Amino acid sequence: MDLLLTLTWDEEDLVRACVRQERWAQQKVYEDHYGKMMGICQRYASREEEALDLLHEGFMKVFRSMDRYRPGTSLEAWIRTIMVNTCIDHFRRAQRHRTEELEEAMGITRDDPTVLDALSAEEILEAVRQLSPAYRMVFNLFVLEGFSHKEIGDLLHITESTSRSNLVKARMKLQESLIGKPRP
Repeated sequence: MDLLLTLTWDEEDLVRACVRQERWAQQKVYEDHYGKMMGICQRYASREEEALDLLHEGFMKVFRSMDRYRPGTSLEAWIRTIMVNTCIDHFRRAQRHRTEELEEAMGITRDDPTVLDALSAEEILEAVRQLSPAYRMVFNLFVLEGFSHKEIGDLLHITESTSRSNLVKARMKLQESLIGKPRP
């Protein structure tokens, strides 16, 4: 007679095992959150290898600081915050020059509302990856993560107007790349 025993672990047990540095628990957390966290890293990185480096660096931070996780909060949200902060730290280390400030940021409108519908997620991701690190970082933080320009300025040590400027320029570059309509 074959006996199948299925063990399920709740999040709190898993976190405690990670705090004790039990490899099986760390592997489970890694495997459970790999896909979503890799997606975050891919949005911030310019290459797949860079995204993988960011992912691994982020998970190392997760496992080193697991004792600071507070039960009752979403483990996924906590890991996501660490991943985004890892990407921001990477950007800060790599940043050599700050972009120019614009007095006023202008909105970009799209002429054809169906153009982006025909693009695949891979094409859009590749276009975002082609942005300069400064533009990509501001675009991701504002559009995808929901940070305000003030928060982005504080995180990246830039002014709010530089954040706005970088977002406008990122949108213009994406528009050129995805829609193929160069701007003057």
